[in-house]
Amino acid sequence: MRIGIDYTAAVRQGGGIGRYTRNLIRALAALDDDNRYILFTAGRGDDGLGSWPENFRRRAVPLSDRWLNILWQRLRLPVPIQLVTGPLDLFHSPDFVLPPTGRTPTVLTVHDLSFLRVPQCFVPRFREYLTGAVARAVKRAGHILADSQSTRRDLIELLAVEPERVTVLYPGVEPRFRPIASAAADPASTLSGVRARYDLPERFILGLGTLQPRKNFDGLIRAFAHLRHDLKETAEDLHLVIGGGKGWLYEETLTLPSQLGLEGRVHFLGFVEDADLPALYTLASAFAFPSWYEGFGLP
Repeated sequence: MRIGIDYTAAVRQGGGIGRYTRNLIRALAALDDDNRYILFTAGRGDDGLGSWPENFRRRAVPLSDRWLNILWQRLRLPVPIQLVTGPLDLFHSPDFVLPPTGRTPTVLTVHDLSFLRVPQCFVPRFREYLTGAVARAVKRAGHILADSQSTRRDLIELLAVEPERVTVLYPGVEPRFRPIASAAADPASTLSGVRARYDLPERFILGLGTLQPRKNFDGLIRAFAHLRHDLKETAEDLHLVIGGGKGWLYEETLTLPSQLGLEGRVHFLGFVEDADLPALYTLASAFAFPSWYEGFGLP
């Protein structure tokens, strides 16, 4: 079989769906040397995974994912993806929406329906785009993969998807995500290197995720302020560290610490490289996961 996969998220997004897609394809490459895989990308970014087996090929278009979304999702131009990939027996999109595929059977992964469950956490125009594009993709898809039973229930309840069309396929965890003391050849050096790279305090509570309202970092910062007030001397040297790139509606989150008198106590790291995450988790005194909603909720 010739199987096409939209690989754009793998080269455009460091975490989240990008990580999901990279690990999915890495696992397929290790398991399957019979089928041929065509990895479609918008743009020619590097996924950082090196070379691929002979049965894997990349096919890119010299357009950004933004422009392809305009052409395929907003203008709905029926230009089939096979013009880039060649003939396909199956196409899988791991990122909510489908391109035009003609009569080729499709599989679609839906990670969550947060734009319907917590619409107040989205910029109106982005929410409207997702509401239309995802609904159309779900209707067209031959089969749908959901990250959790929760997302499956949301698909059935909110988009009236027939239960038999949705299968739960849980994301996995890479073996490297374990305490550094049990995973690294030189744990002390690894930990000290990450601490220095991000200028981390000795004791801190860790939060991770894209800066956007759904992640509820405002609530976490306010809770940290209460913690420092209530525990006083015990929490005197405790800090809050938040790692994650800027998403949308994040401006208040960045200014909130100064409003609460927490200057120098709340640290925004920006996007944290995958390779540094196990050490960051290991160094933290505690991990906080305050999201209002998650389709799966794997930190």
